[in-house]
Amino acid sequence: MESVSSPEVFLHIKVVMGMVISLSLARLLTGIASIIQHPGKGKPYAVHLGWAASMFLFIIHIWWWEYRLQAVPVLHFGIYLFLVSFCCLFFMLCALLFPASLDEYGGYEEYFYSRRRWFFGTLALTYAVDIIDTAIKGADHIQSIGWEFPARNIAYVILCVIAAWTANRRFHAAFVWLNLLYQVSFIFRIYDVLG
Repeated sequence: MESVSSPEVFLHIKVVMGMVISLSLARLLTGIASIIQHPGKGKPYAVHLGWAASMFLFIIHIWWWEYRLQAVPVLHFGIYLFLVSFCCLFFMLCALLFPASLDEYGGYEEYFYSRRRWFFGTLALTYAVDIIDTAIKGADHIQSIGWEFPARNIAYVILCVIAAWTANRRFHAAFVWLNLLYQVSFIFRIYDVLG
């Protein structure tokens, strides 16, 4: 089979990935809008909202950096399947943050802790898969981002396993707020400029 030049393949894959990412953002924004529209229906919870903000940053950051895929010389169906599946993890995270209904729960706090194993298990998987996604972009790319990226992802996997296990409110509050501070710092220090 004849190979297709990378820009056309990249654009084709980017469109499909964009659709899945768009669904993720739509779920997230719809959930936030629902809280604003019906504040009495599901009592908001700061830790939950912090993870919603974190997911927003994570999603737009990943989409910003997937531009680097155009540097991959040959894209096979396996890589395409992997990338679309990676994007699906973000949809799952957003769907886990904002269920279709809160009728069974007393609010977002109760819901969040009842589903923490699913949320943090999926988030841990996302950070592990992110390492593979980065490796797809090549050895030069891995070297350019240095030691902090793999150390960050390994630390997040460990912290997510702890968060899935414990319902300690102080741990969860500290985790989400320190995560947001670090996430903003990481984006602007390491991934601020495409080039």
